[in-house]
Amino acid sequence: MALLSEDRLFPVEDRTRGLARSIYGTIRDLPIVSPHGHTDPAWFAENDRFPDPARLFVVPDHYVFRMLCSQGVALTDLGVPRVDGGESEQDPRKIWRTFAKHFHLFRGTPSSMWLNHAFQEVFGLDVPLSADTADHYYDHIDACLAKPEFRPRALFERFNIEVISTTEAATDELAHHRKLRDSGWTGRVVTAYRPDSVIDPEFEGFADNVARLGELSGEDTTTFAGYLAAHRARRACFKAFGATSSDHGAPSARTEDLPRAEAERIFGKALAGTCTAEEADAFRGHMLTEMARMSLDDGLVMQIHPGSFRNHSSTVMARFGRDKGFDIPTRTDYVRALKPLLDAVGMEPGLTIILFTLDETSYSRELAPLAGVYPTLRLGPPWWFHDSPEGMRRFREMATETAGFFNTVGFNDDTRAFCSIPARHDVARRVDAGFLATLVETGRLAESEAYEVAYDLTYRLVKEAYRL
Repeated sequence: MALLSEDRLFPVEDRTRGLARSIYGTIRDLPIVSPHGHTDPAWFAENDRFPDPARLFVVPDHYVFRMLCSQGVALTDLGVPRVDGGESEQDPRKIWRTFAKHFHLFRGTPSSMWLNHAFQEVFGLDVPLSADTADHYYDHIDACLAKPEFRPRALFERFNIEVISTTEAATDELAHHRKLRDSGWTGRVVTAYRPDSVIDPEFEGFADNVARLGELSGEDTTTFAGYLAAHRARRACFKAFGATSSDHGAPSARTEDLPRAEAERIFGKALAGTCTAEEADAFRGHMLTEMARMSLDDGLVMQIHPGSFRNHSSTVMARFGRDKGFDIPTRTDYVRALKPLLDAVGMEPGLTIILFTLDETSYSRELAPLAGVYPTLRLGPPWWFHDSPEGMRRFREMATETAGFFNTVGFNDDTRAFCSIPARHDVARRVDAGFLATLVETGRLAESEAYEVAYDLTYRLVKEAYRL
């Protein structure tokens, strides 16, 4: 019994479904270009077997454990480590049984489709996961993971990944990328520059993080000039390990272009831990503009991921740390927030700024009109809570009428869950095929154009936008 329908996500009307199937057939086997994500570079550098099914599918995936947490399952029962080193379930089979017992909670969600795709297409399973089949699943997947063809590099090649970008903090020494570079393996794994911890004065340990930035760059980061020089040096180091982009997880889309003296004043207060919340927000906004100016010099594509109230639960943050499923979307303004940055660099040739949102209401009202006129701006694909079939369709419906297809940048999977990457890209390809087929059948796009656009959305646009 197949876990997945061959015609999943296609339109229900026969003629449109047939055309969607035909369009999809021309893109389904194109290489995967994954320009933004959070897979662990150690997987590819060390090429060790994945430890067990639980640590492959459950423990690192906040999409999984946030749903279970919402139904009263303790994070410790899922093996999520505590920051104080306290007790958390270590038996992977017990973790897997808990996951399987609650798998019905994912019915109708994107996670169900991604997981079933991995179970069927990667591991060859053909019965539904449940409490009754938990041990069968565990034993089968664990036996597969012991085989050489399920090591990270082998799966990378099997998934037909042309290039994948990980994301590292500005203070990361990039040891795994160095080992990868020296290994002789031909798989292309690049890094991306993520400076949040040394740009946000409210990030825990900000002053220590900035000092570490100075140590790694050889610059004096007690001065604002040295601090900016340290960013330039670290960006150059990241570029040496293949980086083509920077990534900025700002709380809001606020940008500023402060006078130099004002930026220096706030920076000094930030290092001393005395700046106000308003000053911290202004500094974050100013540094987005500084990062854009640096991109003019070094060519890194700039990604801005605003609008998440991160680590919303103080209790979970204290017990388990960051990125544990409690990041919540917020309303986000772009038109006014981005104006200082766009006044500074919005018309500059050669600069690419990719905007993401968790606030879907902004697509047709703000983001598509902005990207539809400013040459520096491109729209990133639906992200995080909206990387679902419905979210992808809504994105195309709301953005295309103003920004067209060619002010977007294809798809990225933005995931820590390695085995979900083929599934996520397959969903995007199917949704785009269905959307294009609908445009053809309603007389808004020529059939020949639909095939060309499908290729662009799947492969060409992402490579061009991210300079890959």
